[in-house]
Parts: sequence; C-alpha cells; structure tokens
Amino acid sequence: MNYIKILNNGIVKENPTFVLLLGMCPTLATTTSALNGLSMGVATMAVLICTNFVISCIKSVTPDKVRIPVFVVVIAAFVTVLQLIVKAYLPDIDKSLGIFIPLIVVNCIILGRAEAFACKQSPVASIFDGIGIGLGFTLALTMLGMVRELLGTGSLFGATILPESGNILLFVLPPGAFITLGLLTALMGHLGKK
Repeated sequence: MNYIKILNNGIVKENPTFVLLLGMCPTLATTTSALNGLSMGVATMAVLICTNFVISCIKSVTPDKVRIPVFVVVIAAFVTVLQLIVKAYLPDIDKSLGIFIPLIVVNCIILGRAEAFACKQSPVASIFDGIGIGLGFTLALTMLGMVRELLGTGSLFGATILPESGNILLFVLPPGAFITLGLLTALMGHLGKK
C-alpha cells in the first residue's frame, strides 16, 4: 500500500473542508483565530487517527448490524479522553473551544472515514488515512483562522501584524466565516485544477 498517496489524498484530493465540504460546524465556529483553528484541527486529527486504528483492528469482530453504533462508541471514548486531557493540561484551549471538543463525537469526517476507509483497510493504512485527513482538516482550519484573524483583528497567532485602523470586524463574525470559507474553497478549487 502506498502510504504517501494516502497522506496526499487526505490533504489535497479529499480535503474534508475544501473538497468534501464536511465538518462545517467546527470549521465555521472555531476559526475566529489561527490558534483556535489549529487547536480544533489537531484535536480532531488525534481522535481520527485513534478511531481509525481501533476500528480497523476490530472490523472483523464487529457484526454489520451494530457497526455504526460501535463506531460511535469508539469515537466517543476517544473524544472523552481528549476532552479530559485538554481540560487538565490546556485550560485556555478548553475555554476557547468550549462545546466544540465534545461535539467531535458527531463530526461527520470521523464517522465517514471509519465507514469509508478504516473498516476496509489495514490498521497501518488506517493510521495514515487518519493522519492525511487530519492534516488536511487542520491545515484548512488554520488557514481559515489565519485569514479571519488577520483581516478581523490585524493579528496572527495573537501577534499584532496590521494597524488597528485596518481591522474589518466582519471577518471575526459568523458572516466572515462563510465569506472566508467560500473564497478559500474557490481558491483551492482553482489551484487544484492546475
């Protein structure tokens, strides 16, 4: 199996945000800053990698009738562990992401990859798929957060870059999320054709 191709697939060809348009709730809600986007992406990637691995390992002993509920329980277990770790060691991230960490359980990217890839492939290939899709999601959220933070507050990862007079409040508000997502999706689609 070509693991580099699997990684590239998740980052470029099947990017969950810019190509598949999955996971829009955390994409739009948590990208008010680059750090929030990066944090949400890394949290989702960690759950995705662990979930893909476990589901690939248990696929032969999971009956088809209960496959989806088993997937959801596995996802929920890893999200709970992640939430406890973030609460204990990263309280600022926990405070800024809030309810969106537990909502990773219902993120369609994770369940979709479990169904489309992990339950059909080897554990190692599933780990690489989780890394690729997770990196694609993390890069997309970080890019969205960077653009919104830079245009909305004039800063990048909290460091002031532009003068306050150039701030466009719209970009840190919900409509700014939609505008930025649309523009970046169009840009990525254009670059993908080349």
